[in-house]
Amino acid sequence: MTTAETGGGRLEEFLADPETSALELPAAVARCTAALGLQHSVVYLADLQQRRLVPLTDVARSLPVDDSLAGWTYRTQSLRVEESETGGMTAWIPLLDGAERLGVLAVLSPSLTPAVLRRGRALATLLAMMITSKRAYKDSFVRRTRTEPMRLPAEMLRAFLPPRTIGTAHVVSTAVLEPAYELGGDAFDHSLTETALHATVLDAMGHNLASGLTTAVALAACRNARRTGADLPELVECVDDALAHWLPEQFCTGVMAQLDLASGVLRWSNCGHPTPLLIRDQRLHTDALLREPDPPMGQPSLLTGRQRQTHEIALKPGDRVLMYTDGVTEARTGDGVEFGLEQFADYIIRAMAAGELAPETLRRLIHSILDSPTSRLRDDATILMFEWTPPPS
Repeated sequence: MTTAETGGGRLEEFLADPETSALELPAAVARCTAALGLQHSVVYLADLQQRRLVPLTDVARSLPVDDSLAGWTYRTQSLRVEESETGGMTAWIPLLDGAERLGVLAVLSPSLTPAVLRRGRALATLLAMMITSKRAYKDSFVRRTRTEPMRLPAEMLRAFLPPRTIGTAHVVSTAVLEPAYELGGDAFDHSLTETALHATVLDAMGHNLASGLTTAVALAACRNARRTGADLPELVECVDDALAHWLPEQFCTGVMAQLDLASGVLRWSNCGHPTPLLIRDQRLHTDALLREPDPPMGQPSLLTGRQRQTHEIALKPGDRVLMYTDGVTEARTGDGVEFGLEQFADYIIRAMAAGELAPETLRRLIHSILDSPTSRLRDDATILMFEWTPPPS
């Protein structure tokens, strides 16, 4: 019997064992690695701000995302191979849950044959599913991927956020949100159905627990309506009603959008929020989505009896749409100059031209704002970007 056949049989036994589902992840990693006939593997998870890759256990040191071969794998979502410090070879394999980057997997072996690499990829796929299924209720994941204490408003909002990145072969939506540990009232949401992408960015009044609660209620109302099949105008109306009923002194601005995946028709409603941006053919089309905004949500009386507006535009293949909060464009350099729309969009355009993946573009963009010795955030900063690439007709 060949090694591959033996490994396949042992993996089948491992997956069929009723006790497997109850294993702690480090034990499951070790057993699954052995079942595939691999020598050794180490799981590294990205920290909350995607700066470091943190090992699941204390068997190795954490690695920088921006300055390591493991980080290169995370940034590009592609395989890299190097000689191991202890002898043999190490394959760095991306850990992906669909379009979401979880971290990387290190597979160590005396030699990296096609069979070893194939089993390593299989292990990464299996472990990504295990991690996704357990991280929602395992605080050990949270502790390892946080580098500082989190304030209560941020803790509340983080519990409501979806994965940073979702997508299919034809659409990807990705987002970043800072300051990671001190959020006030910003949030994003995105989801997919068989026919549409739904995307939302919200910014509640203030920067405290009440702001976070306002955003949480708005997110819940939006999702509740969306999951009953409500159309876009009804979604906004449900948020208006929920805030007016439960938090009558609070309000939030926001953009809610729906993209038809077959036709590329984008519909959106802007409730007192910065205008979304369209990037087409590596150019910023500043006014493409510019419409007169409605009043913020939670203040339906300001509509003076009229209905909220729903706008529509047809996207072209390859278009990218950016939804953001004003904390991004109002970030200031040391001399008081705002970051601004042009600089914001130029960064995205240059990254597109270089072929950079959308999640990596936003990661580097938000870090460029945070890490500049002369810039600072005056408010929460949220960016959500989606790209439509339909199949050839």
